[in-house]
Formats: sequence, C-alpha cells, structure tokens
Amino acid sequence: MATYVEDQQQVTKTKTKIDLPQSENSGNNAGQNPTISATGSNGNQVTAASRMANPRFRVSVAALGAILAVGLLLTLGYYHNRQSTDDAQVDGHIVMLAPKVSGNVAEVLVNDNQVVKAGQVLVRIDPRDYQTRVDQARAALLLAKKQADAARVTVPWTRDTTSSGTSAAEAAVAAAQANAERAKVAYDAAIGAELAYAQANVDAAQADSERAQADLQRMKPLADKEEISQQQYDAYRAAARVAASQLQAGRQRLVAAQKAADVAKASVVAAQAQLEQAQATLREAHANHQQVDISSARAGSAQAAVSQAQANLEAAELELSYTTLTSPVEGVVSKKSVELGEVVEAGQALVVVVPLREIWVTANFKETQLAKVRPGQKAEVKVDTYGRTFVGHVDSVSGSTGARLSLLPPENATGNFVKVVQRIPLKIVLDPIPAEQAVLRPGMNVDATIITE
Repeated sequence: MATYVEDQQQVTKTKTKIDLPQSENSGNNAGQNPTISATGSNGNQVTAASRMANPRFRVSVAALGAILAVGLLLTLGYYHNRQSTDDAQVDGHIVMLAPKVSGNVAEVLVNDNQVVKAGQVLVRIDPRDYQTRVDQARAALLLAKKQADAARVTVPWTRDTTSSGTSAAEAAVAAAQANAERAKVAYDAAIGAELAYAQANVDAAQADSERAQADLQRMKPLADKEEISQQQYDAYRAAARVAASQLQAGRQRLVAAQKAADVAKASVVAAQAQLEQAQATLREAHANHQQVDISSARAGSAQAAVSQAQANLEAAELELSYTTLTSPVEGVVSKKSVELGEVVEAGQALVVVVPLREIWVTANFKETQLAKVRPGQKAEVKVDTYGRTFVGHVDSVSGSTGARLSLLPPENATGNFVKVVQRIPLKIVLDPIPAEQAVLRPGMNVDATIITE
C-alpha cells in the first residue's frame, strides 16, 4: 500500500513537471489544465487519506484537540470567577506630626527617609518658658495646700470653742433662772407674810398705844384728885410710853419690811436681767455654731483651691511635655519641614511618618464587577515595582462611589444626564510580606484581582 502511494506521488510529480511548460508556452492549453489539476487533486486526496490512515497521525491530532479543549476550559474557568482592575494603589497611614505648643526649635533629631521607632524623639522645642510655668504652678499648689491645712485645723477648733461657749451659756442661763426664781420667791415672801406681819404689829402697837394714852388720860384727873396714888399714875404713864415706843418700833419694822420688799423686787429685776443676759449669751453661742459651717466652707474652698492648683500644675507639665515631639508609630520619615532655630506655631506640620508595616490596597472596581464580591474573598495584587503578585483578602467595600466622596461630587441635571459606569473603592488587606521580599509604599500602582468563588 505504501509502495503504491509513493508510486502515485512520483507519477503526479512527473506529470506536473511535463505539463507545466505547456501551460506556460500556450495560452490555449487551458483545456488541458483541468486534467493536470485533477491529477494533482487526486494526489493530495491520496496524501490526506494516507495521513489519516496513519495511526500516529490520528493520535497526534486527537491529542492536540484534547490539549486545546483543556486549555480553553482552563482559561474560561480561570477568568470566569475573577474580577480585575488596574485602578488600584497601595495605601497606608500618613502620620502628620505637629506640636501643640509654639516656640523655638531647639533640636531636630531626624532626617528625611530615616527609619524611626515608636516613642523616638524627633524634634525638641525650647522648654524654658514652659518650665517656668511649671515652677510657678508648683509653688501655687504648695501655698494652696498650706492654706487648706490651716483651714482644716480651724474647723475643729471653731467647733470645740463654740461647743464650750454654748455649754457655758446654757449653765449661765440655768443659774440666772435659778437666781430669778429665788429672787421672786424672796420678793413674794417680802410682800407677803413679812410685810403683813409688820403691818399687823404696827396695827397692834397702834391699838396698844391708843389704849395706853386713853388710860393715861382717864387716870390723870384721878391722880390730880389724888384718888389714885402717884405710883399708879406713873405706871399708866410708863405703859403709855412703852406702847408708844412699841408703836414706833412696829412702824420702823414695817418700813424695814417695805424696804426689804423693795430690795427683793430689785433683786427680782436684777435676776431677770441676768437671766435675759444669759439667754442672749446662749443665743449668741448658738449663733456661733454657724462659724463651724463657715469654717467648713472655708476648708472646702481651700481644698478646691488645692485641686485647681493641682490641675494648673498638671496642665503646665502637660504643656512642658509637648515641647518634645515623639513618633507615635514605627515608620519612615517621609517629609521633614522643620529646621533648627525655626519658630513654630501650634498645629504647624513638622514631620510626616509613614508606618510601612501597616499598608493595604485601595482598588477602584467598576460597579458592574461587584455583584459577587464579598468581604473575606481571596485577592491577588500584582505590584508594578516588583512585577510580583501578592496574596490578600477583601477587607471591606466602601459605602459610596469615589465620585460621590470627591471634593466636588457630580450633580447631573435631568436634561443632560449621561450614564457613566462608576467605580467603588475596595480595601484589600495583604498577607504579611517579609521585608527582604518587598517593601510596599503608599501610592504605588498595582493590579488587583478578586477571586469571587
């Protein structure tokens, strides 16, 4: 069979070589060309048939078709669940350091692109003015504490003093009240029994004197007529004098009793006055109890002054601490805009530190690509700088499009609205990358791909 095919091929080649000059030399040999073409076509059919009859050729064709089909399927499967964008950049925290106080820059301890650690001192401002304020606040705090101590000592002293004064006043009131009661009793006795007794004695002596005078008057004519003896008459006269003397004595005792009553009355008035004075002293002592409240209020005010002085000291020390500007994070100094001796103001940006260990990728995907995108899905990021792909995951999807969050968001009018596909930012967090493999810096361009399934 193979020999027959080779012979047919050799005959076809020979005929072709013989007929070609004829076709070139004569333009009327077109009628013979079909015979030649047919002969050549038959030769090709024989060659194709012979190839298809070759088992190796059929296996090769089948293998090539299978490879192409598998490759096509793999390609379709690879790109079916992948959403990609080249509108993506590396992002990170940009820490802008600014002082909270103003002053002259005394030291600048870093340079541009220098690696710094968290807590490392970057800039120092002249602290002398703020140190003076701290010293003043500390002295004011010491004075306030001394005044508070004195006020606290005054409170118990005032309480004890007012308590003792109140006790003494209460005792004086009790004594004065007792004296007033005694004086009243004495006055009642003076104007009662004693005065009445003295008045009764005067009345009795008056009656005795009048009777004795009457007897003397009756006996006088009898004595003149000597009807009675002189001795009897003298006895009547002596009795009259005794009665008169007793009347005089009774009257004097009555006057004395009246004077005693007046004295007792005066004693009552004096005792009442002393009682009123003692009661006034007691009221004053009770009023002095308010001094305790006043002293307590003063002590509280002094303690409040201590707290205020303490707060002022802490504020002054805080301002003093602000004169030392330290890095809050570990990173690289990316922008230093301060020089030694410069006068800086509070809030003025001096140094920018970028923490390179805390970076992520912000990828702006079209809104038509996000139907199946969810947080937690695997992501691949190809970095233009290194030409390598790094693995991460979708951390979150922005709540709005980038255009809506721009400085001047679009406000499309109703009549000229043109629908434009919007882009929505996604945050992609990369797996830890060793520093010796790559260092990603904010602003680098990357290509982001999300594997949705």
